[in-house]
Amino acid sequence: MDINNTPKQEIKRIAEQQRKFFREGKTLDIDFRKNALHMLKKALKEHEAEIATALWQDLHKCYEEAYMTELSIVLGEIDNHLNNLSRWSRPKHVCTPLKMFPSRSKIISEPLGCSLIIAPWNYPVQLLLNPLVGAISSGCTAILKPSPYVPHVSLALERLIKDTFNEEYIAIVQGNREVNASLLEERYDIIFFTGSPQLGRMVMRAAAENLTPVVLELGGKSPCIIDKDANIAMAAKRIAWGKSLNAGQTCIAPDYLLVHRDVKQALVAALKKEFSNLLGENPKEAKHFVRIVNQKAYKRLVGYFKDGDIVMGGDCDESERYISPTIIDNVSPDSPVMTEEIFGPIFPIQTFTSTQDAVDFVTSREKPLALYYFGNKGIKEMLKHTSSGGACINDTIMHIANERLPFGGVGSSGMSSYHGKESFKVFSHRRAVVTTTTLLDLPFRYMPYTFFKWIKGLL
Repeated sequence: MDINNTPKQEIKRIAEQQRKFFREGKTLDIDFRKNALHMLKKALKEHEAEIATALWQDLHKCYEEAYMTELSIVLGEIDNHLNNLSRWSRPKHVCTPLKMFPSRSKIISEPLGCSLIIAPWNYPVQLLLNPLVGAISSGCTAILKPSPYVPHVSLALERLIKDTFNEEYIAIVQGNREVNASLLEERYDIIFFTGSPQLGRMVMRAAAENLTPVVLELGGKSPCIIDKDANIAMAAKRIAWGKSLNAGQTCIAPDYLLVHRDVKQALVAALKKEFSNLLGENPKEAKHFVRIVNQKAYKRLVGYFKDGDIVMGGDCDESERYISPTIIDNVSPDSPVMTEEIFGPIFPIQTFTSTQDAVDFVTSREKPLALYYFGNKGIKEMLKHTSSGGACINDTIMHIANERLPFGGVGSSGMSSYHGKESFKVFSHRRAVVTTTTLLDLPFRYMPYTFFKWIKGLL
């Protein structure tokens, strides 16, 4: 199934239309924004079955996983904004120093303006609509661009958006990277991009032409560190789940195992057991196991098999784009599977002998989007001496589930963060306002600074 590219002239027309609509000021009204959030929530529920079916068609994603990792997260984000928008948008009064008497100071939040949101294919609903919640909440307009790699989902999202909003306010365009290029030729007030670091650099270069602020939600190789005092059985269960989710096609999936040498064999044995518990003896028959998105990604992933010795899994079927959960041992730190983001159900193993060794290994590489540590004694050292977008201690993935926590990357794994109040803030400008009465005008600040020696102590 192919997606038709939205023509360049159509993109230009929509962008101009949205700039005009924003200048009219309708989105400045808080009730307007709340109503739009209610409309989005209602539309999600009405289109739930269609979206779930589309996710199955494109990714073999079952309804349970579709709801947990896509729909419920967006619905939770909407509810959080509806419950807090009035408070978040209220002007915040701040203290004014005596030297500024008789002035008063406050911060007001105003929408940045027209936004562009570009989403990837791996969580095509959540990663398109969650940023949209922030755009609506802050009072921005939005042009949405879903991924062509999940055509059924993208068309379902198009129907949802067109049935719910006027395109002068929220529009959706479709197509490949040529459409991305056409979109990036237009001027926006903020660009929100989720995808690979390579494409993130292209977005940032285009945004620099107009000094447009960007939010980049990228990826990287998120380490999963298992220390010698970890609860191996529990660690294996949670790691296997984190890697099985969406068949490892998750930006915060545990990418590689960094395991203490003393517990390596125990961990591998426990992982074999837990993958079997989750997906059965033949994961290909499990309705809960997602397929690889396309043939190109499938071939790239299968190519990693040659980088080491397969100690679990390695089963694959190109006709179904199926790859079983696979563990690869005896892998060089410089091999492709250890230098490229895997984005699939493959686990290479590295070992260490001390917590400091693990820290050194992680910090010698680019900062990851997530870091997972299983253990007890090394927690403080690991958090103090490493950097990552987010982290879980004795768990995987779950930091994304709390909409009150900021989600975002650092360094090559991203720029800025969102979710909850952070989403409202990232689409807003915090404007400093000083108000001074005209009933009193003290002479201290005026030339020729006659009173300077009196006010010097206040400065």
